[in-house]
Amino acid sequence: MIKQRSFITGIKSFNLSSKEKKFLNEYKPWGVILFSRNIKSIKQTKRLTDQIKNIFKNNKYPILIDQEGGRVNRLKKITNIKPLTNEYFGKLYSKDKKKFNRYYKEFIKQTSNLLRLIGVNINTVPVLDLKFSGASSIIGDRSFSHDPKIVSRIGNLCIDYFHNDKIGTVIKHIPGHGLAKVDSHKQTPTIKNTLNYLSKNDFLAFRNKKSFFAMTAHIIYSDIDKSYTATHSKKVLKLIRNRIKFKNLLMSDDISMKSLKGTIKENTRQAFDAGCDLVLHCNGNYKEMLEVAKNSPLLSEFIIKKTSQFYKILS
Repeated sequence: MIKQRSFITGIKSFNLSSKEKKFLNEYKPWGVILFSRNIKSIKQTKRLTDQIKNIFKNNKYPILIDQEGGRVNRLKKITNIKPLTNEYFGKLYSKDKKKFNRYYKEFIKQTSNLLRLIGVNINTVPVLDLKFSGASSIIGDRSFSHDPKIVSRIGNLCIDYFHNDKIGTVIKHIPGHGLAKVDSHKQTPTIKNTLNYLSKNDFLAFRNKKSFFAMTAHIIYSDIDKSYTATHSKKVLKLIRNRIKFKNLLMSDDISMKSLKGTIKENTRQAFDAGCDLVLHCNGNYKEMLEVAKNSPLLSEFIIKKTSQFYKILS
């Protein structure tokens, strides 16, 4: 494996600029994440992902996307899936499990087919955050249910179905965004519920998942760590490893979100110091990309081992 660095980067548009090509060649991020701004058509997106994979001479190079369904649809220029929210599938699960299984499996099959067509191999799903009234609408219908057992069961199916269809998954936002009363894109949420309550509810939905990747929440859980968001908290990340039993690669949520109060450099370094394996930077701002790249270590043996395990499902 060529010497890569432990970060995931976004890019600006439908094609790689000469500056971005140079950046990818020089700093060699572990992966690239795509957004609606990068996607015009199947043909154009496949050309873009081929271009990225050619730089790394690796047809399994990690290319990520947020393709949840409902309002989180990065492929909106290609497909309309607005009614197919996680909440829709959660309600269907409670009402008619046979129908749910048929519909949900088909939904994931069609999503996977599209992702493979455009050259994407990791989808940042399932959202395992619980639905609470009075919480920020940033989760809302992106949640399957208020019941952690239902969320956990659908999460397991989601991971299995995508793996069977040769797409990796990222459980999010570990250890649980559901109770947050503000949007972590804009402010720092603090969840004050006790560790005992969280363990039986929010954390339960994330336990023992087979996903190769998990994305951390930029949220303070004050009963565990009063000062730092999960992404920057050694205590919370240790709990994710030991109590929630997540044993694979932990990536930060977008390091440029307003919930994190430091500079891009500080936010990047602190995420690694706390125990994140990979740092995610989404907005394609070249100056920020450089800061993340320069402050990201080379891949550890652990990342190389887990990446190689992930590659096996793509074969």
